[in-house]
Amino acid sequence: MLRCRPLLTLAIVSFAFPAWSETAPITMSSAKAKFRVETVAVGLENPWAIAFLPDGRTLITERPGRLRILDKEGKLSDPLAGVPEVAAVGQGGLLDIALAPDFAKSQRIYFSYAEPRGIVNGTAVAHARFVDDGKSAKLEDVTVIFRQEPGRGGGFHFGSRLAFAPDGNLFVTLGERNAMQPAQDLSGHLGKVVRIGPDGSVPKDNPFVGKEGVRPEIWSYGHRNPQAAAINPASGKLWEVEHGARGGDEINVPEAGKNYGWPVISFGRHYSGAKIGEGTQKAGMEQPIYYWDPSIAPSGMTFYTGDAFPAWKGNLFVGALVLRHLQRLELDGEKVVNEERLLVGFGERIRDVRQAPDGTLWVLTDAKNGRVLRLSPAG
Repeated sequence: MLRCRPLLTLAIVSFAFPAWSETAPITMSSAKAKFRVETVAVGLENPWAIAFLPDGRTLITERPGRLRILDKEGKLSDPLAGVPEVAAVGQGGLLDIALAPDFAKSQRIYFSYAEPRGIVNGTAVAHARFVDDGKSAKLEDVTVIFRQEPGRGGGFHFGSRLAFAPDGNLFVTLGERNAMQPAQDLSGHLGKVVRIGPDGSVPKDNPFVGKEGVRPEIWSYGHRNPQAAAINPASGKLWEVEHGARGGDEINVPEAGKNYGWPVISFGRHYSGAKIGEGTQKAGMEQPIYYWDPSIAPSGMTFYTGDAFPAWKGNLFVGALVLRHLQRLELDGEKVVNEERLLVGFGERIRDVRQAPDGTLWVLTDAKNGRVLRLSPAG
């Protein structure tokens, strides 16, 4: 049973964004904290994901296929050599990035991207060794460890976020490539969350291992286009946020072997206004723990655990593309009890949000001249 329906049962507190400057920091007040917003970097073309290096620098992916380093002074590097060719078409390109859990020793990074395969393409995951001699950095030993099958033409619904579980296995969220029904087909990866080892192997305790005609990498299915994922530090579980169609963006906590309904059940409608599937519930299909109607078009998420904003501890932050804000969600276990929209009126799509090691929040704006923003305590 759906635990809550937003926009009907929860109050949304919104704060307008003042006139924006690329250089001057802005101080804002929210329901729980006063914070400062500053632009750390500009000039990124559709930045998609950010990862923090141990030395204080950051890695940033750009969807057209570039990986850059942002240094501690706010200077962007030239694109790193070694990034494979990407299918920069529609929503596709260079997507998520994550450091290996043993990065300090292995210097290995993981990234997902839309991989060109002749007349088709598909989401792929690779790892590579990050090599930096102090003068320039590059990727070496690039190895593809997972390919979404089957490939498809077009540029829709690639997913794709990466999340390392506490046991060292890697979750990858995969869109259904705007094909809908394949999300229910266990012979392929479309519309699935998969769980693989750090080398791409299949964990023996995956739910469909040994079942004929089923891809053993599959963890859960019936997903549409999950563009946000993170491990909840309170429980160690994967949470994912996925796009609905016209309404019905969902937060799910995917459990092994379970079906999350798309396109049989949905809280949204087709863009034409027509009904999707059979309704909002069906036996054997899971309900989201939360959904948005109308859609916010979620992308990027982080659970806040830092000390910089004590009042935000335990909150979930999600970027919004269509409604162009940063969503702050207060949680009670696996229930959303309140939401607040930050950066309202800022006017740009929010692609990713991550917590930095110092407890500040970093945000990427999805634009041809995309920005890196940092939210830090004010006063």
